[in-house]
Amino acid sequence: MNAPRDSLPETGAETYLFASVNGSHITWLTDTLGRVGSVVVLEPDAKSIDDRIAMLGPAAVFIDFSPDQIAAAGKLHERLKRDWPALPVLATGLSAEPAAMLAALRAGVDDFVDISAPPAEAVATLRALLDKRASLQGGQRGCTLALLGARGGLGVTTLAASLALALHEHLAHLPARPPGRSARQGVALLDLGLPARDGLLYLDTQSGFSFVDGVRNLRRLDQTLLHTALAHHASGVAVLPLPASLAQVREISHADSVALIRRLADFFDFQIADLGGFSTVDFMAQTVREAQQTWVVCDQSIGAIVSTANLLKELRTRGVDVARLALVVNKFDKNVGLSAKDIAERLELPLRHVLPARSAALLAAASRGEMLVRTARSDPYAQSVIGLARGLTQEYMSVTGQPPPKDPRWAALMSQITGFWKSSHQG
Repeated sequence: MNAPRDSLPETGAETYLFASVNGSHITWLTDTLGRVGSVVVLEPDAKSIDDRIAMLGPAAVFIDFSPDQIAAAGKLHERLKRDWPALPVLATGLSAEPAAMLAALRAGVDDFVDISAPPAEAVATLRALLDKRASLQGGQRGCTLALLGARGGLGVTTLAASLALALHEHLAHLPARPPGRSARQGVALLDLGLPARDGLLYLDTQSGFSFVDGVRNLRRLDQTLLHTALAHHASGVAVLPLPASLAQVREISHADSVALIRRLADFFDFQIADLGGFSTVDFMAQTVREAQQTWVVCDQSIGAIVSTANLLKELRTRGVDVARLALVVNKFDKNVGLSAKDIAERLELPLRHVLPARSAALLAAASRGEMLVRTARSDPYAQSVIGLARGLTQEYMSVTGQPPPKDPRWAALMSQITGFWKSSHQG
């Protein structure tokens, strides 16, 4: 997967799309947001907006609701809410043009930016909206967990498949679904590790639809396609593997691949991305940036520790904040004279969890086409994985959290527009 460098925004800079043909409005918004990111301009009826969203991963979309663009703006907003429901959409216009404000209100945009107001107010409005989305524990998107392994044989795929099963079962027993999460269900395993398609093998599942197929069908992705095209384990866990022919992977870019991972988060509560033994560090780096959590899996062997240290160095050179990563020590044997804490200190990573060495039990279950986490829940390995699943569920699926109150500025603006509309029609 090779991403052209000029197709991506600079590291650390947010990208915003602006659908407008008004030169002065474009200049105003570009200058206003210049310190917080870059603005990419589109035609209001942009047929290529899906491709631009997939490629650039914008933080938000602005739509110009000027009087001469209202019809196109309304149609574009309708498309965005249908195809990209998790993407924040803001309207722009002039407060002196009530028709634009009323059209934006009726369309149901997330907020309104008054181009006649000071630029600082626009930035504050944008930040308030993005912060509100972030406060909803990831907004309307599910949690993406990336599992990294610097080399094959570290047990990353076994952990990924086991954790997906444990998470799915735990979610099924939640007393209620949290606010804002009813549109998503279950767990997806992204079987992207090497050797290829081992996750499918461990779960005794077949799939004719691959990750590359998902990238190619990104614009068509919806619940129906996911239900019919993705492979599903008997438990209900969805599985999306690499293609049988790895040559196909070279036909898609890193940016498109990460866009698919981002899009899938709109449909699943959790997605576990197995990147064990994955050799393309650039794709790893972009996936880590997209994931809410990243766990680096390592065992007690010197080879694994050295390989993992080299992987972390490669990620740092690509601008990844390694401090966000956590360590999972796998195949831990207390009789080996190297503690999990020592490994964490050598790798300079916080220790998330320790999984016991249970190679014989795992191999015996695999030879029967079973997963230990389902057939022997009392096994120490299964108990450890179930504990991880429970912790993730508590962290990202709180059933007591309530959405924050609506921004009072937007409420006041809606009252102002509604009042103007009523007075103008009553008069």
